[in-house]
Amino acid sequence: MRHESVVQAAGCVLWRRSPAHQLELALVYRPKWDDWSWPKGKLKRGETHEEAARREVLEETGHTCRLGAALPTALYVDHQHRFKEVRYWAAEATGGTFQPSEEVSDLVWLTPDEAGERITRESDRDLISVALMSIVTHNE
Repeated sequence: MRHESVVQAAGCVLWRRSPAHQLELALVYRPKWDDWSWPKGKLKRGETHEEAARREVLEETGHTCRLGAALPTALYVDHQHRFKEVRYWAAEATGGTFQPSEEVSDLVWLTPDEAGERITRESDRDLISVALMSIVTHNE
């Protein structure tokens, strides 16, 4: 259910294969919130969740991506005490280069276990196993 009082956002568990063919997940560091998270952000007027997810990945990581399976939606109270609904997808990185910005100062590619240790929000951590299942299922 979509309410105007709920902030709508979208993001991705961005993944790639390392040169050694190991699966790696991308985490971004946001200095404003002092956290490691999946690339995500609020929808712009008239934008679909899928469009916002692709745009946010590009803006925050410098990478283009191909959306895969939809992942569980997160609903929580944000730093400004608003309800926020974030729709997520597993997304394969298809190219690009990271450039630090005011919003995102760092990007790291980590193994799923390393990502689980580094990520800040517990609800973000919970997406790792679901994303891994969808990546394996859709890429065999």
